[in-house]
Amino acid sequence: MKSEPIDKKPDSMKKNLRSTLNILMSFALPYKKTMFLAMLALIFTAAITLSIGQGLRMMIDNGFVAQSNSQLNQATLVILLLALLMAGGTYIRFYLVSWLGERICADMRKAVFDHLVELHPSYYETNLSGEIMSRLTTDTTLLQTIIGSSMSMALRSGLMFIGALVMLLLTDARLTMVVFIAVPVVLLPIFIFGRRVRELSKQTQDTVANVGTYAGEIIQQIKTVQSYSREAFERASFSNEVEKSFQVGKARIKQRALLIAAVLLLVFSSVASMLWLGGSAVIDGDMSAGVLGAFVFYSILLATSASTISQVWGDLQRAAGASDRLVELLQVESEITSTAANDVELNSRGAIRLAQVNFYYPSRPEQAALKNIDFDILPGQTVALVGPSGAGKSTLFELIQRFYDPLSGVVHFDNVDIKEMDHHQLRNQMALVPQQPGLFSNDVHYNISYGNPK
Repeated sequence: MKSEPIDKKPDSMKKNLRSTLNILMSFALPYKKTMFLAMLALIFTAAITLSIGQGLRMMIDNGFVAQSNSQLNQATLVILLLALLMAGGTYIRFYLVSWLGERICADMRKAVFDHLVELHPSYYETNLSGEIMSRLTTDTTLLQTIIGSSMSMALRSGLMFIGALVMLLLTDARLTMVVFIAVPVVLLPIFIFGRRVRELSKQTQDTVANVGTYAGEIIQQIKTVQSYSREAFERASFSNEVEKSFQVGKARIKQRALLIAAVLLLVFSSVASMLWLGGSAVIDGDMSAGVLGAFVFYSILLATSASTISQVWGDLQRAAGASDRLVELLQVESEITSTAANDVELNSRGAIRLAQVNFYYPSRPEQAALKNIDFDILPGQTVALVGPSGAGKSTLFELIQRFYDPLSGVVHFDNVDIKEMDHHQLRNQMALVPQQPGLFSNDVHYNISYGNPK
């Protein structure tokens, strides 16, 4: 299945983004307690990390400059205690956020599969199974990794970025003005490159899915390929698909590299400017060495936080692309649904009647599979449908089981229009022995008893 083109209209993109975020939040909300605890651990570790800067100031001013061993020892113990608390808080934060990532993606994978098994067969006729499997496996795995790892880093770095800004302001308001001038400049590349990275990330997932779909189809039809000696052709075709994926991936990597490089250049240029101003203030006697040390510490925190955000921003955009593809699956509506009258009770007599039935397969809308079909099968009657391959024998059974609805006409079961029945209830009245039975990758007992496992 080829991915649908990305809608470039801003209103449509915002609507899709809101829809994706709303669905993702619906998976996260059942774990509000875990989210709350993770946020507490995040705030705790951020506060402890920021406190280390004040411990560093005490060590420099009260220990080094004052030449006091007792103050130096005391400041060192404070920093070590803060480091221990930070390590414990980081463990809790990382575990909880990673657990959330695993849990949310597991729930989403189950929800997507539960939805897929209820979709009408015609959906799979017009959409390649390899593409669907790629979304169910590759996209959820990517989302799981990013939510569990990159999201944790992004949240921590975002909070540290804000906290470092506040502490810089409290440490020296004059120097912090340089920071406030630099911050918008630093954030600008993230917003400029971020949207492009997200679009390319979605395209990357689509091309990877196309590669998997192509390979799966060739492997499935390997006898046909080898019978016609098409190995060389398929190797070249597969290589072409792989190169398409590589080209999209290269474009995405280029955008991410530009983003990271721009942020690093701007951040460390700003830090160098602040250090120059702070060093000049210490030389002139307007600032203590401890205050400068704390300011440098917070500047480094600010710089590393901005750098981390710029690096994981691309991963978060990839997660957004993967989420979009999963949400697309969840939003597919089945064409075969039970009506409000699904409480119709069957007397299980098994009378079947087709009246003026016409049907075209969705993949072949120009060719009629059935045309003006009328017949009755009475309870207890044995009927054989005879005809050449492609005459519509299997199609009749698919209509009776309501895998498809006829274009026109009515199918009755026990004198009830099957559209007015619950399709699960309808199918439970039937037993099917297909011409080419499918085998599941399980033991013989599982396959034999699949239709009636009791």
